Amino acid sequence: MTAGRVLLLRHGTTDWNNGGRFQGHADIPLNAEGVALAERTAAALARYRPTRVISSDLARARETANLAAAAAGLEVEIDPRLREVDVGSWAGLDMETVGRMEPDFWPALQEGRDFRRSPEGETATESGERVAAALREYAAEGSPDDVLLAVGHGLSLRVGALLLMGLNYSYARLLGGLANCGWIVMEPGELFWHMRAYNRTAPA
Repeated sequence: MTAGRVLLLRHGTTDWNNGGRFQGHADIPLNAEGVALAERTAAALARYRPTRVISSDLARARETANLAAAAAGLEVEIDPRLREVDVGSWAGLDMETVGRMEPDFWPALQEGRDFRRSPEGETATESGERVAAALREYAAEGSPDDVLLAVGHGLSLRVGALLLMGLNYSYARLLGGLANCGWIVMEPGELFWHMRAYNRTAPA
């Protein structure tokens, strides 16, 4: 048996999002804009009737998940595997700064090549693999009537979804970034999962 549907939700907006700064494992909370966005999104997601809510342990995801869970009458379960890609010493830097530090940064992004996010960090694939492993486990514990809501982070959720579909990181640029409080609708399959919607957002 497996859950019938899995929703992958990116957290609401933070000050570092608005400043274009890498967050990675830095524990940055939602700002006022992010809280309002997460509240609207929680109401929209309640229509899916989630039966379980699991979140990254980082504050911006937990705060988003708490609002979604409250709207559904559920409690939040925490799993650090749903964290964003670890960017190590890049945390707090913007893309222009990293591009000056790492000459291959922009070419790799443009060509769809994965790379390690700082000498201390992860590759996007490594982060996606841990996210995908967690999602497979939780989905396998469910039944066809269950709707799992997993709250995490933009890049690791996007790559995790690709891996669950049998695709690799190179396809990530075709999807484009996942918006703050944007969600992906997935259906677990016997061999590969199916993406039913990408980057859905709540109405303003």
